[in-house]
Amino acid sequence: MPTTNGNRPILDLKRWEYCAPAPAATVAGSMISSSRHYRQQQLFIPSVTTAFIYQPNEDGWIAIPSPALPAASLIAGAAATSGAASIGNTVGAASLTATAGTLNSFTTNQPLARDLRGYKVHIMAGPNAGAVLDIVSNTVGANAVITVPTQGNAFSNATVYRLLTPVWYVSAGGTIAAGSFRKYCFATNTWTSLAVLPATIATDAKLVATPSIVDGDFKAFATGTITSATSTTAVNSVKAWATNQWVNSQIRITGGTGAGQVRTITANTGTTLTVAAWTVTPDTTSTYAIEGNDNFLYLLGNNAVTMYRYDIAANTWSTLSPVAARAAAPGAGMSAHWVHTSLEADFNNESAIMAGRYIYSFQGAASANLHRYDIAGNTWATIAYAPAVETFTTGTKYALHHDNLYIQKEATGRWFVFDTARSNMSAFGTMLYPQGAALVGDTAFDVAYQDGETEIFYVYMLLNTSPILLRQMVI
Repeated sequence: MPTTNGNRPILDLKRWEYCAPAPAATVAGSMISSSRHYRQQQLFIPSVTTAFIYQPNEDGWIAIPSPALPAASLIAGAAATSGAASIGNTVGAASLTATAGTLNSFTTNQPLARDLRGYKVHIMAGPNAGAVLDIVSNTVGANAVITVPTQGNAFSNATVYRLLTPVWYVSAGGTIAAGSFRKYCFATNTWTSLAVLPATIATDAKLVATPSIVDGDFKAFATGTITSATSTTAVNSVKAWATNQWVNSQIRITGGTGAGQVRTITANTGTTLTVAAWTVTPDTTSTYAIEGNDNFLYLLGNNAVTMYRYDIAANTWSTLSPVAARAAAPGAGMSAHWVHTSLEADFNNESAIMAGRYIYSFQGAASANLHRYDIAGNTWATIAYAPAVETFTTGTKYALHHDNLYIQKEATGRWFVFDTARSNMSAFGTMLYPQGAALVGDTAFDVAYQDGETEIFYVYMLLNTSPILLRQMVI
């Protein structure tokens, strides 16, 4: 029987309910980051030496290996985010290569550490290129073997793939030091150090990913069939895109010639996408999807208008130079969220797309200011909204779901909801349970329950200076 949400505003009051408490209390710099894969797991880091995963389907916590962050303790500026695709414990690459295969399995060069059934693998080149396959089973240990449904061609040492399994990126904050930026790969149960942070991060900061995966499946902003191509372009002659609206998104060839390839879009006209050179040039048999860019992470905050971008495949940081700078430096209580699953038709207009194009960021620093970064245009704008009176600073928590950003104001317990599509702020209720002192660090998140077309979602929050976790159904 399909699930029906029969709750009604006014008739049914929103109520916070207790969940399993975290194994450790939140402290300044504590962070929690959601994986958008089908299990919607959360990584919680309460100290430089401890980390846990929360599993909403079981309402339980489990320890994972120590992140071994270099600082003496967590500080303001620590941040985490989750990506869409894993390349295991490899650094500076966009894919992995199998060493052997059969019609329904291939041998990896990865030390897989757990059962990955239910997750998927994306075949990027070689036999069965373009396929997105369920993982039926896998062995555990070095050079693990992944089994998938039987395919038309045997996998081989020419098979190039990536795992569509959780991977979290964690910035320790503090001074530039080896190990200050690390990733945790769920599939291999390993932490790996990445390129050091681009600057000393001493105050509130946020890491933002733009993953192609939402709740276990690819989220496409546009799809179609290529009508012509060159070594560096893909053309769909029936389109009427705005110039450069797709810059810094990615195109994935989903079928036909060149299937499996993923490229960052560097420019576009009304009909033509420009990319780095194809390995195999697509043709009129090729289908495509335009998605969030799995290769980029954005770091912003630190009481500065300067922002940075991390290139996963290159393992390098770069300083962005926006066409228009941010109007003011973000401070304590800031936010940063990529809005990419809007339900509004005007946000999803393919010829002038807004979903997936912007990072919304409340300034914090005891202000009510809201700024928006245009990923395609590399420019900041100040967003007017009403009533724009409530201010946010240390202790403010945020959770995004579709168009709406849910906000707890410091340790007051008062909640608001900001509608990004309509630039409107409304009251959302109050956290009635007492909290400790307000802390820098975001420890709120959302979890959605799906039953066919029915979606019921909850806002969760770890209280300030506390291990207590509560959730509230959004009516």
